[in-house]
Amino acid sequence: MYATAKDGTKLYYETAGEGGTPILFIHEFGGNYDAWEPQMSFFARRHRCITYAARGYAPSDIPADIEMYSQANAADDAIAVLDALDIEKAHIVGLSMGGFAALHFGLRTPERALSLTIAGAGYGTERETADYFRNTSLKVADNFERDPAEFSKIYSLGASRVQFQNKDLRGWAAFAERLSHHSAVGASNTMRGVQCRRPSFWDLEEQLKTMMVPTLVMTGDEDDHCLQPSIYLKKMLPACGLSVLPKAGHTLNLEEPALFNSVVSDFIAQVEQGAWKVRDPRADPGQVMRTE
Repeated sequence: MYATAKDGTKLYYETAGEGGTPILFIHEFGGNYDAWEPQMSFFARRHRCITYAARGYAPSDIPADIEMYSQANAADDAIAVLDALDIEKAHIVGLSMGGFAALHFGLRTPERALSLTIAGAGYGTERETADYFRNTSLKVADNFERDPAEFSKIYSLGASRVQFQNKDLRGWAAFAERLSHHSAVGASNTMRGVQCRRPSFWDLEEQLKTMMVPTLVMTGDEDDHCLQPSIYLKKMLPACGLSVLPKAGHTLNLEEPALFNSVVSDFIAQVEQGAWKVRDPRADPGQVMRTE
């Protein structure tokens, strides 16, 4: 099935489950719609689940024009998928690139989000490593453009991917195989148009402070360039909780599927019961201990 984005781009999606509130899953750069299979199988028991291939990822359209790839389009594409299914509101769950899309979904169209789960998001947002990230991303784009199948062997062994390989060689091999099938055009344009150009979290401070959508931020404790950005989101977003998974890297939903599903399931349950609230003003981060 296909949804149509604002600019006419066709977006492939799949659904599972019929009852309960909808959950929309948005994949990372290194994945695709089928990388959410452990979550689709688990959450479809109680929810209507949707996963889709981002633009640039087959079987969705793969625009040749880099200007058709942006952070804004990534967020708006999620809306297009919901619109195609006549879904007014959904829980939005995103990993990495998808986590950024989930955050911007909440900033741009908060009225369409029941909640946000922002997992493994932060690369390129730290000011001290911003130039390094941008230059590295451009090199990654060049490498994917030349030979996705060959470069996937390198990309899949990044510093925050080896945790997955060490725990689950079979699961990691499936991830690496999926990565090898990325489109040269789609991967390079996504890296240049979305990853390299997205704004830092620190540039969004005023917007973050007023975004009241219930939010869960998740990160692995060995996903180093997501740790500080995740803590920053926790401090800025009024209705935000932070979950740090121990001895975990970047590919959280596949590396630790049971733990990921448990944490997200509990979060969604609290949201739906009205129990996930904004931070109590008495929990003053500037206070060490109360003296009077």
